[in-house]
Amino acid sequence: MGPRKKKLFCFGFGYTCDLLAQSLMRANDERLIWTVGGTTRDREKRRILRERGIDMHIFNYEHPLGHPETVLSDVTHLLVSTPPGDAGDPSYLIHHADIESLKNLEWIGYLSTTGVYGDRSGGWVDENSEIRPTSKRGSRRARAEQQWMSLHTRFNLPVHIFRLSGIYGPGRSALDSVRSGVTRRIDKPGHAFSRIHVEDVVQVLMASMANPNPRQAYNVSDDSPAQSHEVIAYACELLGEPLPPLIPYEDANLAPITQSFYSDNKRVNNNRIKTELGVRLRYPDFYKGLRACLAYEETAEAPAETVRI
Repeated sequence: MGPRKKKLFCFGFGYTCDLLAQSLMRANDERLIWTVGGTTRDREKRRILRERGIDMHIFNYEHPLGHPETVLSDVTHLLVSTPPGDAGDPSYLIHHADIESLKNLEWIGYLSTTGVYGDRSGGWVDENSEIRPTSKRGSRRARAEQQWMSLHTRFNLPVHIFRLSGIYGPGRSALDSVRSGVTRRIDKPGHAFSRIHVEDVVQVLMASMANPNPRQAYNVSDDSPAQSHEVIAYACELLGEPLPPLIPYEDANLAPITQSFYSDNKRVNNNRIKTELGVRLRYPDFYKGLRACLAYEETAEAPAETVRI
């Protein structure tokens, strides 16, 4: 018997999808072979990823997949991270009928946000908490969640929802913000952000792929919600950079998109990924996460391998 063959296809092939693809393909052997495809809006990115062996396609609202019945025919695992608009998720709106007809699907994952819970005045939320977004971004994600979950309700497709806190990792962390020279430390007493290292996001996704539980939602967050100025301060310490002054939130004159992040204040319970999926976070707090980002930059070593499916 030859190796089992699996294919991951990512609508919106970004930072998280790239690391997931690397982790899967790195583990290929005589027993299991992964191939990966996905979509991007950028033709140069498509070219670069195709050179790496990724089956990439251009996709956006004005440019649906060409011949989706062929592109998606052998897909076993589908990951969706396209940003939704007011009408919902573009991947669903344009290609849900194509996805409904797929015969080999074992797992669908939709990358959502903890913003669907809205503002809780600093209180804790878990996956059983009411969905009541208080921002446009959260409302769009909530609608997209409903759209994708409808594929399970109507067609029994194996849909899973992953509500992500703020993702960071090598090249996308407070270290990079500090190096940019434009970082500000905003003080809003009692406010906390939850976050998650990209390697832990991939670990959660792979654990779910190994043990599908359709219709389930998972909060993907670390153990330690914290104020953003604390994270910036530790990044400055690691880099030996001077500490920016602490600015009261009321005096910060933030851009609307930044204000929207500060308008929601909640702490995210992550017990389900631990108890159901058996995940043990590599970076349970930003201290360990930022040290790992710095170590990665200094050694250029690949991220640690994740669990085999």
